[in-house]
Order: sequence, then C-alpha cells, then structure tokens
Amino acid sequence: MTVIEVTCTPDGAGWTCTVDVRDPDGSATRHRVAVSAEDLDRLGPGATDPIDLVRRSFVFLLAREPKESILAAFDLPVIGRFFPEFEAEITRTTD
Repeated sequence: MTVIEVTCTPDGAGWTCTVDVRDPDGSATRHRVAVSAEDLDRLGPGATDPIDLVRRSFVFLLAREPKESILAAFDLPVIGRFFPEFEAEITRTTD
C-alpha cells in the first residue's frame, strides 16, 4: 500500500506542505505544496490546517497518475487545471 506522509508549516499566506509518497517497493517521491488560507476555506471547509486536504488531494492524484508524474512543487489549486473534477470531488470526499 502506498504511504502518503504530509507535514505542513504555516507561512505568511497559508502553509507550505511537504508530501512524501512511498510505495511498498521502496520507491519514493517528495513534493512541496502551497496551500493558502482561501484554498483551505474553499476546499476543506471547517478545517484548521491543510494536512487532511493535502493527503486527500494526493489520494486523488495517485488514482489518476503515478507519483513520478506529480509536479515536485505546486500550489494546490493547480490540480484543477489538469483535472477539472478535482474541486467538486475533493470537497465531497471525507475519510
């Protein structure tokens, strides 16, 4: 099973999150994701930090592409440019 580890550090505009994705075969990738306070309000209503939202966003991405195809650094809303269904799906997805 793929492991997704997310850590987020507050910055002036929101958070910078580091995402480590590891597969059972030992291969891994690291990504940096910027999440603004507005992104969190829109995509994770009621959340006080973006960790769960970012983790669910990577579950969404990994269902559509290999970890090696995910950008190394991006702002969270960029996902919607590649996958127009992202925002609608992520706002209704809870774990």
